Amino acid sequence: MRIGTRSGAGGIADWIAISPSGLVVLALIVGAGAGVGAVAFRYLILGFTLLFTGHEDYSSVGRSASATMPWLGIWFIVLVPIVGGLLYGPLVDRFAKEARGHGVPEVMLSVSESGGKIRPQVAIVKSLASALCIGSGGSVGREGPIVQIGSALGSTLGQIAKVPESRLRLLVACGAAGGISATFNAPIAGVFFGLELILRDFETEAFGVVVLASVVADVIGRAAFGSHPFLTLPPFQLHSVVEYGFYAGLGVLAAIVGVAFVRVLYGLEDVFDRVWKAPEWLRPAAGGVLLGLLLLAVPQMYGVGYPVLESAIRGQYVLWFLLVLLGAKVLATSLTIGIGGSGGVFAPSLFMGAMLGAAYGLVLHHVAPGIAGTAGAYGIVGMGAVFAGAARAPITAVLIIFELTGEYHIILPLMLAVVLATAISKLLTADTIYTLKLRRRGIDISRRRDTSPFAALKVRDAMQPAPIPLADATPWEEVVSRIASNGDGLPVVDGGGGLVGIVTRQQVENAVQHDEPDATADSLAVRSPVVLADQSLQDALATLVHHEGSGLPVVGPGDGVLVGWLSHRDILRAYDRTRSYDPVNLPPKTMAPVRRGDSVQP
Repeated sequence: MRIGTRSGAGGIADWIAISPSGLVVLALIVGAGAGVGAVAFRYLILGFTLLFTGHEDYSSVGRSASATMPWLGIWFIVLVPIVGGLLYGPLVDRFAKEARGHGVPEVMLSVSESGGKIRPQVAIVKSLASALCIGSGGSVGREGPIVQIGSALGSTLGQIAKVPESRLRLLVACGAAGGISATFNAPIAGVFFGLELILRDFETEAFGVVVLASVVADVIGRAAFGSHPFLTLPPFQLHSVVEYGFYAGLGVLAAIVGVAFVRVLYGLEDVFDRVWKAPEWLRPAAGGVLLGLLLLAVPQMYGVGYPVLESAIRGQYVLWFLLVLLGAKVLATSLTIGIGGSGGVFAPSLFMGAMLGAAYGLVLHHVAPGIAGTAGAYGIVGMGAVFAGAARAPITAVLIIFELTGEYHIILPLMLAVVLATAISKLLTADTIYTLKLRRRGIDISRRRDTSPFAALKVRDAMQPAPIPLADATPWEEVVSRIASNGDGLPVVDGGGGLVGIVTRQQVENAVQHDEPDATADSLAVRSPVVLADQSLQDALATLVHHEGSGLPVVGPGDGVLVGWLSHRDILRAYDRTRSYDPVNLPPKTMAPVRRGDSVQP
């Protein structure tokens, strides 16, 4: 029987893991799972919110007692975050610490550094922890959790199917896209969220499978929640060309607010990290006291707060209250994350943008009443611009606002404000709200991901032991003897092992012709290009192709000590160990490097 045509379970497994049609099947399953997960997650949040408050969304109720705990009066709002913290704190600390926080950075890290591997229990723990956090008053969004939930589902399915890492990353992005699509009824934005933020790749194969997952998830979401836009907002109209200048100004302010939000978020987290000395599982409950007091002062901060956002866009709040809500949301979300809560930062950034834009529009109405449009129009644009300023994902920002509102006429001013917010944010800070969390751990995923097969390999992965070097004082006779039996050249080192240069066969022949019997290895050595053990193999290859010899010495970083030898053949061996053997549908084999002096076993 030919390899690659096996029948039975093994043949089906290979087809699922390797073939293009198998990838399509997996993407469809992941999309369906993400859609079902998004629906279940929303109902889970609704259930906990009803349990704690007796209302479907307490943020729109105002300062009133809980229908389920009326005897506590308004003070229940201080108690509820503490109870919620006592429930989800131990859950996260015991079973999945990566479920703490807003979730998206952990998914980005798994794709960038871990080949897309996410532990299966993350989906369950994140669902319960985030639903408890939001239902008990946490001022965070549900997009971060559903991205992590969908991604965990995709990763788990891929690991069960034993797909290669490249496909596992795709399935993670499929789960993220499906989660966004089903949650916000935004299939296009879901696709670009998965590609722009999670996968950071727009290749054709990636685009195709992510689209499939997003479509399936959206179909499930529409079946559960209907096909109407996520937010019902007033119609948009551009009154004057001069307004483009106003929207540009809003983009600048949005960048400042977005960056300020990032600074406050991680600044508060640092404060709690320094102050808190007790067990981590107790931190959400202890911090829940502060969150409860803030909710007592501004109950509109309870949960996600979409009804409050819609009210602001519709012009139902005065200027000073819009500014209060903006500052309170920055503080409430930062506090929720800082105490160890679990929830997203996407919805809060939309909330902040709506408050900023609506307040900005009210000011313009006083300054230029005959030119400026409605305050709500600026609120809509502000939503996308603040998110762009915080996350620097301009494509996703434009598409998500378009799909949330269903308003096409907003596209031009929205694009202008989003691009300006993104550019100014980049001038103000090197990191986004997602990448800064990872950089604080010493992880930089913003570096360009190269498609070269050598980019991910280091010189140390391919180098061989260096030939026994010549000491710099080695006399002429020994140099000639060693060169005669060791090929084209030998490295020369000083007393500390530092590389002096290389003695080549040509240098020895020249010395013979000129009769230099007093020459030593030091005097015969010539300078040679070197490569570093920690250098990427791609950079080393660029050096090697411009070198005429058979190989290059490898030195340690900083000290110049000779640690190995690298040749063209070594690079090809390293590449061969990592490539996939697709023609026979087999996973790549792992081979130990063949080093000089090793015997090759049949």
